[in-house]
Order: sequence, then C-alpha cells, then structure tokens
Amino acid sequence: MTSPDHTLIRVGVPFRTLEEERAGLLKSKKIEYYYRALRNAGAEPFAISLAQDAASIRGLAESLDGFVLPGSPADVDTARYHAARDPRTHDPDLARETADRTLLDHALAAGKPVLAICYGTQHLNVHFGGTLVQDIATQPGTHLQHEDREGVHPHHIVRFEAGSRLAPLAPIVEPRVNSSHHQAIRQAAPTLRVTAHAPDGIIEAVEWTGGPNWVIGVQWHPERMEGDAFATAIFSEFVAAARHAEVKP
Repeated sequence: MTSPDHTLIRVGVPFRTLEEERAGLLKSKKIEYYYRALRNAGAEPFAISLAQDAASIRGLAESLDGFVLPGSPADVDTARYHAARDPRTHDPDLARETADRTLLDHALAAGKPVLAICYGTQHLNVHFGGTLVQDIATQPGTHLQHEDREGVHPHHIVRFEAGSRLAPLAPIVEPRVNSSHHQAIRQAAPTLRVTAHAPDGIIEAVEWTGGPNWVIGVQWHPERMEGDAFATAIFSEFVAAARHAEVKP
C-alpha cells in the first residue's frame, strides 16, 4: 500500500553505539543532528534501542516507514569481511551491527527506504558482501584528509557517476561536503553501485541495485550540513521515498 500524503512518516534511527545509548541522549549530541534533519524534512524520528534482541527490533521495524543508519565511533567487525584487524581499527559495537543487519533485512523485504550515513554506509557495504579500507591515512598513495584531526574539520568536493540518484539533487555538478571518517569502502558489494568519489578516489556514495528499493549510502554527514541545499534535498528525497514506498503486507 502507498502511504497517503497526510500520514506522518516515522523513521527508525538506531543509536550510534550501545555505550552512548546507556549514557543517555544528553551525552549523545550527535544523534540529535539526525533527528533534526528528519523533522525538517517532514518526518518523525524514532530512536531504536540497541539493548534489544533481533526479534524485538524486527517487530518494531514493522511499524516504521524507513530507516536512517547513522555514523558511529565504532568500526565494523573485520571478521565480517574476512580481514585481519588493523591496529588502527576501532572496536566494533556488536549490538549496533545486529540492529543494522536486522533493519536492512526488514527494509529490503518490506520495500522500505534506507539512508545510510558514514559508518552506516560502511556497514551497508559489508552486509551485502563488500570490504573496507581500515585506515585511509595509512594506505599507499596520496589521500585527502578525511578524518577530523587536530581541530581540522575537512571538506571536499564529490564527483558523481552518470545516472546517480544523488546527482540531480545537487545544485552544482561537484558539490562540497564535509568529511569525518577514517575508514571507507574498498570493494563495493555486488548489489551496490558506486555513484560518487572524492578527488582522491575514495568512494563517497553507493546505491542499491538489487531491486526497486530506495537504498542510498553516503560517506559524508548531510545531517550536520544544516542550511545546505544539497543536504536538505537528500533528506527530503528519502522522506518522499518513505511516503510513497509500496509496503508489502
């Protein structure tokens, strides 16, 4: 069925880590950026606790219209993509990984949209069989600074591939985005199409190609780009996809 235009769209957002959830929202300011961006786009965010088992998360997901998978200070468990752990890789948050896996499986089965952001994009890729660069700064070759470091908050342009869902949303051909990550996609999953790169070749956006679902991952943080036309359009497009998604019974 298609959600009528007057229906309030409810979007599930898992906490960034179980530790942050237990500390309370007042100590997790970054999650508020996602809530604010969704409300500005006309949706109501719904916090998804990581202190639940998969069955409880799956039951909750059935009442929601779409999902935003946020960034995280954790890194995806390297065992998930069969790699030895680099010493620079952060500890995984297994509760967050369980939540993301459960939400992704439900969203694809039910035809609901997903917007994955930063860590969310990396986990999206691993979930479907892709691999990760564990630390960009120590890779061979010359790279831009992608991680917040020593008070420097990097920004760079992104370059889109033809036919990308995101390119028409950008007001200019090569929009400027923020950057706050030390890992990135190495090999894209077979069902994900790479649709944007940074000037140094780091993958910046992917789209699901395994079916009609609106599933997009971006490596930057549009929720923190308040007042930016491109960032606003991304959330508006996601909410529109949730409003018009055909949800399977």
